[in-house]
Amino acid sequence: MASHIVTGSILGLDAHGVDVEVDISPGLPAFTIVGLPDTAIQEAKERIRSAVKHADFPFPRTRVTVNLAPADLKKIGTLFDLPIALAILSEEGILPPIENPSRLFAGELALDGTLRPIHGGLSLALLAKDLGIAELVLPAANAKEASLVREVMVRPAKHLKDVAEDLLGRTPLPQEPTRVMDAILPHVRGPNFSSVRGQEQARRALEIAAAGGHNLIMQGPPGSGKTLLARAFPSILPSMTREETLEVTRIHSVAGLLPSDGFLHQRPFRAPHHSASMASLVGGGTSPRPGEISLAHRGVLFLDEFLEFPRMILESLRQPLEDGFVTVNRAIGSASFPARFTLIAAMNPCPCGFLTDGTQACTCSAILVDKYRKRLSGPLLDRIDLFIEVPKVKTKELSTCGAAESSDVVRIRVQAARDRQTERYQAIGVTTNADLGSDCVRKFIHLTDPAEQLLEQAVERYHLSARAYFRLLKVSQTIADLGAKECIDIPELAEALQYREQKQV
Repeated sequence: MASHIVTGSILGLDAHGVDVEVDISPGLPAFTIVGLPDTAIQEAKERIRSAVKHADFPFPRTRVTVNLAPADLKKIGTLFDLPIALAILSEEGILPPIENPSRLFAGELALDGTLRPIHGGLSLALLAKDLGIAELVLPAANAKEASLVREVMVRPAKHLKDVAEDLLGRTPLPQEPTRVMDAILPHVRGPNFSSVRGQEQARRALEIAAAGGHNLIMQGPPGSGKTLLARAFPSILPSMTREETLEVTRIHSVAGLLPSDGFLHQRPFRAPHHSASMASLVGGGTSPRPGEISLAHRGVLFLDEFLEFPRMILESLRQPLEDGFVTVNRAIGSASFPARFTLIAAMNPCPCGFLTDGTQACTCSAILVDKYRKRLSGPLLDRIDLFIEVPKVKTKELSTCGAAESSDVVRIRVQAARDRQTERYQAIGVTTNADLGSDCVRKFIHLTDPAEQLLEQAVERYHLSARAYFRLLKVSQTIADLGAKECIDIPELAEALQYREQKQV
C-alpha cells in the first residue's frame, strides 16, 4: 500500500483522526469496507463507484478492501466518501501515492462526483490543527466555517475531479481566506425593548440577567407580556468574543444548522415547544447529537409555558444549569456537549392562568394549584437566580405614545458590566458572574460591613441553601457592576434579595 489518506470521524463535538487504507488484489469484483462503518458508510460504495466513473476514471474490476483505522472506533457519517475514493485511485496508480499525510480530506460525493456539504467542518479543521496537518480539503460549502481556524489552510473543492487535478499537479485547488471576526457586532433581532410598555421591574431583571448570565423565571397571567419580554431579551445581549463564536459555531456545525456564511454572528436563542422530547432537549440519538440546551450554549434557552414541560425533562436541566455541560452516553461511546446558557422561563400562576390576574376570577381549586406548582421542584428552583411577577399592563400604559428605553441603550450598560467582569476574572478564564465557583466568589466578591449584616439576616429569615447563598452574592455583584461599583453595599444586596423573595412556587 503506497497511499495514506487521513480523514476524521465526528463523535459528539470532537473529530478523531482516521487513516483510510486500501488493498486492491486479484479476484472476483468486490468492494468491502471494514473498520466499524455505519450504514451511511456502507452505502458509500455505490456513491463512490458512480462518482469515480463520472470523474472519467476507471473503477477497479477486482477485489477492493477499504480499512478505516483505528478499527475499534465507530465511524459515522458521509464525510468518508472523498478520502476513500482518493485512496482507491491512488492505489490503482491513477493518482500519485500520498506517503506523507500533509492534508486531511473529507467530503460526501454525489453520484456525479459533486462534493456535497458535511457536518462538522469546523471540528475537522481543529483536528487538522491538533494533528499538525497544514491543509484541509473539503466541500466548498464547508470552507467558510473551517477557515475560522487560522492555523490550517482550507482548500475548498466542488468536484472529485478538482481534487484529482490538484493531486496530479495540474490545477491547484483555491485557498479559502481566513475569516476575521474581531469586528463582529450583534445583529438585533426580534422585538426591541422600546416596544415593551410598562413592566419596569421585568425590564430591570432582564437587564441584570443579561449582564451577569443569570437564570430567570417570569410568572404572570396570560397576555401580561412574558413572551414579548423574553423575545426582546436577545436584543440587549453583548456581542460574542472570538472564543465564544468558535464554541457556538462548532456546535451548530455538528448539528448541521450553520447559516450560509459559515458562522453565527449573534448569540443563539432557542425556544423549544413544551412537547419536545428528552433527547431533543438534552441531546442524544443513536449517534450522540447536541440538544436544545447545547444549541443555546452562550445564548438563551427560552422555555415558554414552563410548567407544561414534563417533570422529568425539567429535572434534566439541573445538572447542566449547575455544571455548564451535559454528557450523553450511548453504546458507541459517550459525548460531552457544552451547555452554558441563560435560562429564561415563563409560566402561569395556575392551570387557568388567572390566579394573579386581578380582573378575571381563577377557576382552579387550591389542590389543583398546589399540584400544578409542585411540577417545579425545590432543587431546580434553587438554581434560578431571579424570579419576577409580571402583572397585566394597564390600558393607559398600552396606549402611551412615548417610546420606552431602546435595546441599544440597555445593551451599552450590559456590555460595560460584562467588560468589568471579564477584566476582573481574566486570570481564571471566567466571563460572567454566573459562572463563578464558590471559591472564586469568596476571592473576588466583597461586601461592606452593613451588607454583611443584612446578608446574615437574610440567610436566617429565608433559610437559604449554600447554593442560594452564593447565587445571591453573584446577582448582587452583577447589580454592582451595572452601577460601576466594585463592592456590594446594602442597595445591591437588597435588590438581589427582592428577586429571591418573590419565589412563591
